[in-house]
Amino acid sequence: MTVSNGNEANGHTTTRRPLPCGIYAPTMTFFDPETEELDIPTIKKHAERLAKAGLAGLVTMGSNGEAIHCTREEKVAVTLATREALDAAGFTTTPIIVGATEGSVKGTIELCKQSEAAGGDYVLLLPPSYFRAQMDEEAIVGYFTAVADGSPLPIVLYNYPGAVAGIDMDSDLLIKLAEHPNIIGTKFTCGSTGKLTRVALATNAKTPTSEGSGYMAFGGICDFTVQTLVSGGSGIIAGGANVMPKLCVKVWNLYVEGKTEEAIALQKVLSRGDWFLTKAAIAGTKQAIQSYYGYGGYPRRPLKRLEKAKVAAIAEGIQEAMEVEKSL
Repeated sequence: MTVSNGNEANGHTTTRRPLPCGIYAPTMTFFDPETEELDIPTIKKHAERLAKAGLAGLVTMGSNGEAIHCTREEKVAVTLATREALDAAGFTTTPIIVGATEGSVKGTIELCKQSEAAGGDYVLLLPPSYFRAQMDEEAIVGYFTAVADGSPLPIVLYNYPGAVAGIDMDSDLLIKLAEHPNIIGTKFTCGSTGKLTRVALATNAKTPTSEGSGYMAFGGICDFTVQTLVSGGSGIIAGGANVMPKLCVKVWNLYVEGKTEEAIALQKVLSRGDWFLTKAAIAGTKQAIQSYYGYGGYPRRPLKRLEKAKVAAIAEGIQEAMEVEKSL
């Protein structure tokens, strides 16, 4: 199989930026601490910092980007601001994947089109889940097939059971969906390296040493970066890369360079640090950015702001990882 990771989607040749192997960050969406309105200057500053740290690409309006808290107009504004920031800083080839999930086929296709107009190159889509009891495999296949037929942007499937009422797409289903030419990858936030291995093998996924079919098998958490590489994966889309991007990139690069023992040793440091961010979720990740970079702020309500003691505990918990980050 060959997928359209690059210059073609639904039969239309484009100048779409290809997805390289490596580390991607699902960027945070920053808000004014008083009004909760979008903080566009900080969104742009953050995108530039991540690109300069060596990330392969960015994901806007994912789970870490609080897509569920944003209007469609805000989603477009965030993606547009991110593209403008990357281009202004000289990262014109850095691709953007846009979280574009809506509840209906029609709404999702519309948001895919708006994402393209805002500068997005690909979309990241969860399976529909609001009417959970009706979402059997046939309904899920129908949804993704219809969206893939109508989207101007290629699709990366997003397997995150915790966000969709427990829907966990298995490897057979993901391999079946990969037959569509406009479905070009999967993000495995389920954490199943076995599933990632099976899908990467069946799709002949792109790796650092082989272009393969172009299909992208993304690990969804940076604490299994080395494991993703061992499994034949293509990259990592991980919230921890918002905080410690250079460390994430270093682990990836060490393994790719054949320095396996060094990569494994540094993976342990990364995994220890990332656990403090994972436990504290969006509020904790934003406060870690605040502690170490001087910006970050808070999530939109109803997510709670963290107490000072919790913020201090997170900063202490990631200290080892951040010492490595600062040294790179």
